[in-house]
Amino acid sequence: MAVTVEMQNTGDSDLKADVVASIRACACGSAWGLRVSIIGSQANDRWEMKIIGPNAFERSYTLEGSSGEHRPEMIRVLLGKLVPQ
Repeated sequence: MAVTVEMQNTGDSDLKADVVASIRACACGSAWGLRVSIIGSQANDRWEMKIIGPNAFERSYTLEGSSGEHRPEMIRVLLGKLVPQ
């Protein structure tokens, strides 16, 4: 199904491209159409990730940069846990 990814205020454009590609690769295996939004903060190293799908499906998670959760592979693992396949 279709996957829409939006990222704002996350800094490095190369990292952004890698994160978007990772999300699309992971979420495309889902039978659902999903919208993933990641918004960075200027005050700290946290990114707020929100996942929205059909039938009022919604999940939110705070990605901690200091814990390595900004890395594409970590985001892919988290999506695998948060989104039903």
